[in-house]
Amino acid sequence: MERRNFLKSAAALSTLGLVSPVFSESKQVAQPAVVSSGKARRFVMTQTYSLKAPKGSEGLVNLWIPVPEDTAFQQLLDLSFSGNYQKATLNANNRYGAKMLFVTWADSKGALDIKVEMTIETHDWEVLKENKLADWQLPESDAVIPDEIKPFLQATAHIPVDGLVKERALEIIGQEKAPIKQARLIHDWVSTHMHRDDAVIGCGTGDVGEILKTNKLGGKCTDINSVFVALCRAVGIPAREMFGIRLGSTIKLDSYSKKAFGSADAQGVAKVSGGQHCRAMFWLAGFGWVPADPADVTKMRLTEKKENGDSAVKAVNDYLFGNWEMNWVGFNHARDFALFPASEQGDINNLGYPYAEVDGDPLNFYDPALFSYDYVSVEQH
Repeated sequence: MERRNFLKSAAALSTLGLVSPVFSESKQVAQPAVVSSGKARRFVMTQTYSLKAPKGSEGLVNLWIPVPEDTAFQQLLDLSFSGNYQKATLNANNRYGAKMLFVTWADSKGALDIKVEMTIETHDWEVLKENKLADWQLPESDAVIPDEIKPFLQATAHIPVDGLVKERALEIIGQEKAPIKQARLIHDWVSTHMHRDDAVIGCGTGDVGEILKTNKLGGKCTDINSVFVALCRAVGIPAREMFGIRLGSTIKLDSYSKKAFGSADAQGVAKVSGGQHCRAMFWLAGFGWVPADPADVTKMRLTEKKENGDSAVKAVNDYLFGNWEMNWVGFNHARDFALFPASEQGDINNLGYPYAEVDGDPLNFYDPALFSYDYVSVEQH
């Protein structure tokens, strides 16, 4: 059984060609301007995978596992893995710099197992902790946007920025010209007009055009936060999703919801196999990236059976515009993009969940009979 540990010897691995130099692409994007100086939290997330090939399949098996990117509010301290795979490499050769562990088995006749362990340190990302928009003296809409930020104004297959999307965005912002206030108007429109629908599989597809065309303003986190991203882009505010997973218990938002924002047992152990969560962020000239999460407002409202006007809902809505509690880790902000190495099925919607193909056909990662995996996170104290 082969075992690899990457991050403890990154320089040597880079020399060996196991760590792609394309990681530097992620450094081009402006880092967050403000991070709280509060105590760091450290989590060890163990992922155990057991794939099963469909009947009649015998050929090549490929698995892509999302790996957290390093930012000012989170760092991947260690990554190790073991299993009966043929080959496993850490890659990021794509236009978003999204990191992934690429795992290959030569055929699907036997067991297809791998265990991955990640050590992650997080800091609460609190750019607008007091939520006082009047204190933000920022450039208005004619400010210059750097070239490395401009891709987050563009449309993708699931994020249109013209037509109905732009019409709706202009209706929401009205005569407001300040980008920070435009973003707040969009955030509040999304968090109050959209609703969480637990019948949606996974995190949803985030097909913004279809959501607004049908006026079915419900879904899961990717659906809701992708609407926020598309509406921001439509009025010239760079924005993007970040796909990740909850790691443990909420501390800051526990008084508002003991169920919606993450939990763990008394020993800090959290079963997080279903904890995938998409967040959002927008960019302000002269300031940087700012966190947002209208989707979690809708989750709290559903979980706690509360209405928009409830004071607890308002408090959560205020906090989640400009702040993230980091009992969560983000993998990447890639959308409608090609994996590396490329998959047989072409571009994928996002890499918030692991993705696998057998003989070039994708495995359904929502079907435990074919794509079994177990995630457990333990907070270190």
